[in-house]
Order: sequence, then C-alpha cells, then structure tokens
Amino acid sequence: MDTFDFESRIIDIPDYPEPGVVFKDITPLFDDAEALRAVVDAICEHFSDAGITKVVGAEARGFMVGAPVAYRLGCGFVPARKPGKLPREVYSESYSLEYGTDELQIHRDALTPGDRVLLVDDLVATGGTAVATARLVEQSGASVAGFAFILELSFLNPREVIARDYPQDVFTLVKVS
Repeated sequence: MDTFDFESRIIDIPDYPEPGVVFKDITPLFDDAEALRAVVDAICEHFSDAGITKVVGAEARGFMVGAPVAYRLGCGFVPARKPGKLPREVYSESYSLEYGTDELQIHRDALTPGDRVLLVDDLVATGGTAVATARLVEQSGASVAGFAFILELSFLNPREVIARDYPQDVFTLVKVS
C-alpha cells in the first residue's frame, strides 16, 4: 500500500474538553472516502495473515473502524458496548479511567472458543479500554490475535499496559509522542 498521510487528517483542538488538553479529532479520517479507505486498508493489510475470525470494536468510534475492517477481512463484527445497551446475556468488564471507572459488555454468544479476535478502536491512550476489551474476549473463551488503533498517545505508555497481559501485535497508524 502506498504511504498515506493519516496525521494531516487529524485536527488538534486545544483546551478541549478542558483547559490544557489537546483533543485529537480523527473525524476527518471518516468523512473523507480516500482517508477512510486508507485506514481500513492499512489495518487489514497488516492483519491479513493473522487468521482473524471476528473483530471487536469498542463503543463508539471503534464501531466506525471495526465494522469496515471486519467486512474487508470477511469476518463478523462484535460491538463492545457500555452497560445497558445490549439486550441479551452479557460478559462485563470494568476498567479504570483518569477520572473514574467505566465498563464494557459483549453478548455471551457473540464469540466462541475457536475465534481469533482483532480488537479495533480509534485511539489508545492509557490502554485501559484495550485491556478491558481483551478480557471480554477471554471471558468468552476466544483468543486475542491483535490490537489495531488509528491513533496512539504513546506518551501515556499504552503499549506497556497492554503488554503486561497481552504480548500480541499492537498496530497503530499514528503515534503522538
């Protein structure tokens, strides 16, 4: 694949959502057909030989990346949702945030022990969401094949957090130091 300038499509928003924070707005990657195609293609090319059978995307922007990745890889997509959003029996996993805790859930019948799962999200900051999602996959008996993110805030060391329990491949398109 030709090199695509993903970083030029990410807009810095200073002091959002609070003073001192520089928010990385990745939505321009989604509203540009060429950029969206490049995101999906890059992730799929990286994991094309990994034997992926399911893609799990964390709410909400993980859906926007994960669903087209699953389509392109020819496998199913499983949404990891916030509590109370899924109508059937679920696995749940809580995780810590900078400002408290949160929780993700997947349907108990969404994954099987034979599934090789790619975890996809728009951004990895501290690694907490990624690890919680991986634990949901393990609760189902499936295996984590890898992690894919558009943006990595590497100055927060998310790879160290993920690697404590998951030595699998972590792929990102843009790293912010």
